[in-house]
Amino acid sequence: MQPLLKRIHSLSSQIDAAVARLAIYDKQQVIIQLEDDLSRSEIWNNPTEAQNKSKQLSALNAIVEPWLTLQAQIADIAELVAMNDDSLLREFDGQVSAMEDEFETKRKELLLGGEYDDHNAILRLSAGVGGTDAQDWTEMLERMYLRFAEKHDMTTSIVERSTGEEAGVKSSVIEITGPYAYGKLKSEHGVHRLVRLSPFNSDNLRQTSFALVEVLPQIDTPDEVVIDDRDLKIDVYRAGGHGGQSVNTTDSAVRITHTPTGIVVAIQNERSQLQNRETALKILRGKLAQLKLEQHAADVSELRAGESANWGSQIRNYVLHPYTMVKDTRTKYEDRDAQGVLDGKLDGFINAYLESTTDES
Repeated sequence: MQPLLKRIHSLSSQIDAAVARLAIYDKQQVIIQLEDDLSRSEIWNNPTEAQNKSKQLSALNAIVEPWLTLQAQIADIAELVAMNDDSLLREFDGQVSAMEDEFETKRKELLLGGEYDDHNAILRLSAGVGGTDAQDWTEMLERMYLRFAEKHDMTTSIVERSTGEEAGVKSSVIEITGPYAYGKLKSEHGVHRLVRLSPFNSDNLRQTSFALVEVLPQIDTPDEVVIDDRDLKIDVYRAGGHGGQSVNTTDSAVRITHTPTGIVVAIQNERSQLQNRETALKILRGKLAQLKLEQHAADVSELRAGESANWGSQIRNYVLHPYTMVKDTRTKYEDRDAQGVLDGKLDGFINAYLESTTDES
């Protein structure tokens, strides 16, 4: 019995420490407040605000409930084992082992203590140098992240997508919703480089292509990243793209420029100008939040001009010829199963990045 009690007390202490470090009780208070807000009928007079609060509530519940459940379960077992009923010990030994395994899986969340790590994520993918090959590469990355989200029970929504003339995509904006989506995916922020034999070259020559991946925290509440309206230049124009009724005949597209930083966000996917404006503002808040983290600024007003992601040196190389390997230039983590990585096997890269940044801090 003594060894089992020792394991229970150790696990209970570790769980309590994790709950404190992840500010689970603080998040629980936010949940209570959100539930109270959503119970008031008047909030539904503003559907956008109500939907944003509902999304925030769902995301927080997905983070908080598993930890509180684990904490309650170990407390119950500790109380029962303390009753010295030897007939129950074998049963509890199995339960404790299962909870230890669950804790080992969840303890990776302790690496996700950044300001926006518990937020949902917005990914912006842009084709770079390489013509059709680069556009095809961007579509391959789009598929990779969609597969990653699927493997981790996250939900995805493609907000904006511009296809290439011949193949691939010029740009894609994806919302990814799930516990710690931004914290897990922030390691992907930067330039991704592909080396392969080109399927678009008649001579089948080796081709190097680049794509830019921007990973932004999804800011659903405007007061989290406050933007002065005087700093915004908003233009509306006729949406381009493929034909179809009002898509091309109304001024529904919206371009928002944040004049202090020069950041520009343009959205034309929805037919409603209001919807495009809300989406563009959400992305802009995410870009400003990301830039705030990079510049260690306390407030948006302190930000210096410059994009939150640039076309500097690549963060990761994907080599498909003459050998296969994916290697991160920052952590030096590598995986020779390139196809597996392109099918969404990113956990090794993500964990290596989180561990390296935690060590630095």
